Amino acid sequence: MNTTDWRSLSHLYPALQSAVSATDAEALAVMDVPAGTTLFREQERCGGFPLLLSGEVRVSRSASSGRELELYRVVPGEMCLVSSSCLFVEQPLSAHGVTVKPTRLALLAPAAFRAALAHTDFRDFVLGLFAARLADLTGLIEAIAFQRLDSRLAAALLGHGTQVHATHQALADELGTVREIVTRLLHRFERDGWVELSRECITVRDSAALRALAALQPR
Repeated sequence: MNTTDWRSLSHLYPALQSAVSATDAEALAVMDVPAGTTLFREQERCGGFPLLLSGEVRVSRSASSGRELELYRVVPGEMCLVSSSCLFVEQPLSAHGVTVKPTRLALLAPAAFRAALAHTDFRDFVLGLFAARLADLTGLIEAIAFQRLDSRLAAALLGHGTQVHATHQALADELGTVREIVTRLLHRFERDGWVELSRECITVRDSAALRALAALQPR
């Protein structure tokens, strides 16, 4: 790893500095991968702890039917819950990760990851992000339990013209859920290019995509 990458990595993951010295950082494998690259797959051994310098990774779970469920996305400064949990217990991966855009990342080897956990700052950082990811997944499970809440939200955004003047709380009240879940879904819609979010206003950019999603809600 060169000096520039180490500086960037230390800025994005400050806790890493107390666990990995600049000299040891030379052992970190840095790679550049194009969009659409599968970084890891279900039932494989975890090759290491990914630390993103740039780009974005989508982590999903596949069903035997071929359907896929997005669990979360990883951006620079964040952590992959699936990778860390597998390194904790030394079990096969339970999901797969695919780059959404060109991505540059460093891979902390499994042994180095476990050694780094002996340092309080790094351990607290990992456990803190671990808890945040679990909260995200809990929200996802709740959204699924509410019979395709994403479809109901898409339907709620239609029929108001190109701009919906409503707060996330108002939409949550309308749908019978909590604001955090609505916000999470709206940010997903924004990443997909369907809407643009601003203060108390949601601008519809792709009504056809919203209509297609709204059609999936139970009748």
